[in-house]
Amino acid sequence: MITAENIKNHIEASLPCELVRVEGDDGHHFQAVVVSSEFKGKRTIQQHQLVYQALGDKMKQEIHALSMKTFTPEQWAENT
Repeated sequence: MITAENIKNHIEASLPCELVRVEGDDGHHFQAVVVSSEFKGKRTIQQHQLVYQALGDKMKQEIHALSMKTFTPEQWAENT
């Protein structure tokens, strides 16, 4: 069963990030906050696609649902 920590590690290994937080303890439903400079100039859907690409086949097989909020470092600084 996949864990929030597994998801966090996969995102960090495939996408340069300043911050990744993943929560969820039922093994299927997760919530993530991802902050990356790779998101600059991209629309939200494009940002989410980068995260989905980082997770690869895990999104098709192991993760039933992943809700996420994505931010550039500048947007994150404004929101915290």
